[in-house]
Amino acid sequence: MKKIIFIFLLSTQFFFAQDGFEKGNDFYRKGKYEQAITEYESVLAGKQHSAELYFNLGNCYYKLNKVAPAIYNYEKALVLNPNDAEITNNLKFAHKMQIDEIKVVPQVGFSKMVHDFTSVFHYNTWAGISVGLAILFLVFFIGYYFSQTVLSKRIFFIGMFVFLFLILISVSSAISEKNHFENDKPAIVFAEMVLVKSEPQGASTTVFTLHEGTKVFVLETLDSWKKIQLTDGTEGWIEKTAIKEVK
Repeated sequence: MKKIIFIFLLSTQFFFAQDGFEKGNDFYRKGKYEQAITEYESVLAGKQHSAELYFNLGNCYYKLNKVAPAIYNYEKALVLNPNDAEITNNLKFAHKMQIDEIKVVPQVGFSKMVHDFTSVFHYNTWAGISVGLAILFLVFFIGYYFSQTVLSKRIFFIGMFVFLFLILISVSSAISEKNHFENDKPAIVFAEMVLVKSEPQGASTTVFTLHEGTKVFVLETLDSWKKIQLTDGTEGWIEKTAIKEVK
């Protein structure tokens, strides 16, 4: 009985989420962006989210010239669908509304080469590839075990080691991407203007100033302060109320 009630509640929640999403889309098509935002936010309040939902929210805020919420929701959409060209393109347009222009210092060396390779797929995709390769390894093992000729045994034996090697690569890539995803903590500045300090206290020296919409990366948290890093490698401390973490 409890299971039936649980399933009913889930289906009801999904129905209302879809209803809110469609209402939001209808408001958006009519140019009523504030009402659309209200409907989309109601879906999020129901613990339902998707790349499409965040993308539409980002579009609404972009239309209203609200730079920080627009960029934040586009970034949220990219977390769920990192290879979507439309989300990436709209995010670029939103970045043009920013005041701060932070350079991106390119990474170099072996670690960059490894990340460039592993980032080709999401860690869940790498996990799926590992499962597929493991099945093929099992097929070749069975083929090797039941082969009657020396040539076929040799082919299956070599194939087993090839797939074993590929399994190790895919599993390592999945682990690497999972670690990168968990350690990477992007955030968006929501304060109109905020002073970044050299130490986690208001009386310390101001290192630089940031404005709304700028993307930062959270390194650590201490009380009401967060240590951040910009894409150019600059670091400093910012009040945690001034930013909103994407993940």
